[in-house]
Amino acid sequence: QLQVVESGGGLVQPGGSLRLSCIASGIGFEYYAIGWFRQAPGKEREGVAFIASTGVSKTYADSVKGRFTVSRDNDKNTVFLRMNNLKPEDTAVYYCAAGQVIVYGATWSELLGAMRYWGKGTPVTVSS
Repeated sequence: QLQVVESGGGLVQPGGSLRLSCIASGIGFEYYAIGWFRQAPGKEREGVAFIASTGVSKTYADSVKGRFTVSRDNDKNTVFLRMNNLKPEDTAVYYCAAGQVIVYGATWSELLGAMRYWGKGTPVTVSS
């Protein structure tokens, strides 16, 4: 079982950048894929990015492709979400989650359904 905790959220101006961290505790972090999700006020939670346990396979939502980058450091039990060129519509609470799933070739639905351990989220506000 894993516990994951997000950090790094805050207030940023449009066009700015933030780096979110997802730090895991427990056994077997290196065997888990990690997903980043977000939920804006009044909207459903949506998947943003996923990274395989090895860090090799990654996939992104169309809305963030080219702006967000997910990476991981298994030695430090940490996954990062680098967010560049932020837009007001990126405003949301961002969550990370862990699940044992093969990212390569998986459908978005399969990735979402495989997530088992969730953090409590970190808020991101993009506003001038």
